Amino acid sequence: MPIQPIYTQRLALVPFTLPVAQALYAFNTGILTEIGLQPTRFWPDQESMDTLPRIIKRLEQLPEPTGFESWMIVLKHNATVIGDAGFKGGPNKEGVVDIGYSIIEQEQQQGYGLETARALVEWAFWHPEVKAVTANCLVENIPSARILQKVGMEEVVRDDELVYWRLLRPQTTS
Repeated sequence: MPIQPIYTQRLALVPFTLPVAQALYAFNTGILTEIGLQPTRFWPDQESMDTLPRIIKRLEQLPEPTGFESWMIVLKHNATVIGDAGFKGGPNKEGVVDIGYSIIEQEQQQGYGLETARALVEWAFWHPEVKAVTANCLVENIPSARILQKVGMEEVVRDDELVYWRLLRPQTTS
């Protein structure tokens, strides 16, 4: 069964499919119109173009997307793609998934990164096999660090380049 979009207050996270990722990597943004989305000249940006080969490689290994791949971040009010986000694969043997997100510069500092990160974390924890969500960001990327803190992640370790974060599955009381 195809993975359904994730809806938040202002966003829709739409899963990448292999044909969409391949078309975008070939600079064919017309594919977005074909699936009901509005292209913008700002996306895919260079960061997204650098990520598309990994997205394509992962999707080529699957019969269909599972949701633990990448998603396009879409403004609900006008169907414009403003970034991409997702998981770097399904849960590992410890039940850990790693998230990442990128919003085009023109739409940053409006809370979309936080809204996206929260949606991904909530979606991940809907899957009982997921025990923790991790992320990392550059040491100097203070806005991303703030987002991860607001989502509830705790810094685990840092090196000269990256800060590593983790959020354990909330304990439920029965």
